Parts: sequence; structure tokens; C-alpha cells
Amino acid sequence: MGLDINTKKAKKNAFRISKERGIGASRIRVPGGYLKAEILGMVQEIAEKYGNGIVHLTTRQGFEIEGIRLEDMDAINQMLQPIIELLDINQPEKGAGYSSSGTRNITACIGNNVCPFANYNTTAFAKRVEKEIFPNDLHFKVAFTGCPNDCGKVRLHDFGIIGMTMPRYDPGRCVSCQACVKGCKGLSVDALRMENDKIIRDEEKCVGCGVCITKCPTRAFTRSRQKYYRLTLMGRTGKKNPRLGEDFLIWADEDSIVKIILNTYRFVKEYMNPGAPGGKEHIGYIIDRVGFEEYKKWALEGVELLPETKVKECVYWSGIHFDR
Repeated sequence: MGLDINTKKAKKNAFRISKERGIGASRIRVPGGYLKAEILGMVQEIAEKYGNGIVHLTTRQGFEIEGIRLEDMDAINQMLQPIIELLDINQPEKGAGYSSSGTRNITACIGNNVCPFANYNTTAFAKRVEKEIFPNDLHFKVAFTGCPNDCGKVRLHDFGIIGMTMPRYDPGRCVSCQACVKGCKGLSVDALRMENDKIIRDEEKCVGCGVCITKCPTRAFTRSRQKYYRLTLMGRTGKKNPRLGEDFLIWADEDSIVKIILNTYRFVKEYMNPGAPGGKEHIGYIIDRVGFEEYKKWALEGVELLPETKVKECVYWSGIHFDR
């Protein structure tokens, strides 16, 4: 089999091509960056048997096993099979490794599995979206973070999902200590004030971070049962126009976000430039070309938003322009 054919197959099969002829790296998806420790031993075994013994922990919370000979792809895919199954990755053909590489591994902060500030289980949501969108060769990047601290740097992604909570206030438990007010002023956006021995929350200013909840010593503030999210759109790095993602939905629910992401795949398939290099075009550049209003129609088709969800009428991006 010729090198050109192998190279195309390798890229499709989620193998990275290196600068050394015939050598690459085996890329392993870990949705949400959360895995059983036994997988580490399996990665080590592949690295020592077929690689150069080096494993790179990627910026997308996956593994790259270095020093892989492309001619060993089939054997490596067989060794990847138990890893793929343990991580519950969608796979059209067992034993064939990963069937696409365009949609990148979904990243997430540790979430409320560990962090007291996180408003939701980032791992569970990341795995749900992974199941919905992979395998796919369109260039999408999705990231999750548990609260507005944004430890996951989600505003650098096509879709950033930021956990929110609607603080529930019980004045009967409040002792007017103002720990929540001080916490919100020092650690968040100064959305609380004391009036007539009661705490008043500025609903327009509140970002749903939950600092008031973690600071309250009497549980006068508690998290809402409903999980809420802020959805940011079209953050990116790159050569032309790096920029941070902007808010699209605030106080959104999980189902709406999943539907919007799936609708965006439909939008991209409709409007992607067929002559784009490698048959791929970044979503943000497609929206720039087609217009946000058209994208918004596609994104919200069939979506049933919560009554409290706020939708940005139009989104304007800035960023640095190196292409002007």
C-alpha cells in the first residue's frame, strides 16, 4: 500500500502524521478527560510495544502515543479496542479503531464529581454530547466547565457550556451576616445587596456562579434543582482571526444545547465551502460568511427553550485580525 493512501487512512483513523516519513502518533479520545485507571496501563502497553515509549497528554484531554509506524495501524487498532469499549465510544466497526477525527475530543473540567464550586456533572454531559456527535469528520470543538470561573477555557471553543445555578433564597434561614454579599462582591459580579434585613439579588447582573451558596453558613442560599447553562459560540484560535466565544443562550437547559449542536452540524453540511482545504471549514468562518441570522434560524429549529432562557438577538464577534 502506498504512503499517500496510508497517510489518508491514518488521518481518517485518528492517527497523527509526524514530520518523520512513515511515523505518526495514535490519538486516543477520552470524553471529558475522565477515565478508569486501568486504561493507563493499556496505553502504556501500546506505547512500549508499537511506539517509542513516549505518551503525550494532549490539550484536549486525550493521549497521543508517539513513534507509531503507520504500517502497524491495524494491529494498534486491535489493542485500542478495549480502551474504546471502556470509554464507551461510538464505533461503527469493532476492531477498526476510530472512524473519524474531525470532531475533536470533548473536554471538561472536573465538575461536581469533585469541585465544590461546580454546578453540574461535566463528565456526564460531555459523554452525552460525545454519544450524539461522534463519529463525525466535521471540524467541531466542544468544551464543558462547571461554573463561570471557566477552568475549562470553554470560550476558546466552537461551543462552550458553562454551568449556572439559579440561587434559591430562604429568608427564614438568613441571619443577615452578609457573607454572601461579601463573597459575591469579592469573588463574582457584586449582584447581591442587603435591604431591610433581607438579601436582594440583581437578576440581570447575576451570572449564576453559586458563590453565594458556598459562602452562606446557614443554607439560606441553595442551588436550584433545575440545571442551567450558558452557551457560548464560536471561540477559536488560529492564524486569521482568534477570538473568544460570545454568549448565545443564558439560563438554558441541557436538551436545548444538545439540539442546537446537532442543528449546527446540519447547518455546516448545508453551507460548507466544498472547495475548503481537506474538505473541512471552521464553523465560525462559515457563520461569518453566511451571516449570524441565517445560522440562528438553523440553530434554533425545533428547539423548545425554557421560559427563563435568554437568547441573544444577534452576536457580534471581535478578536484579533491577522487577515486584514
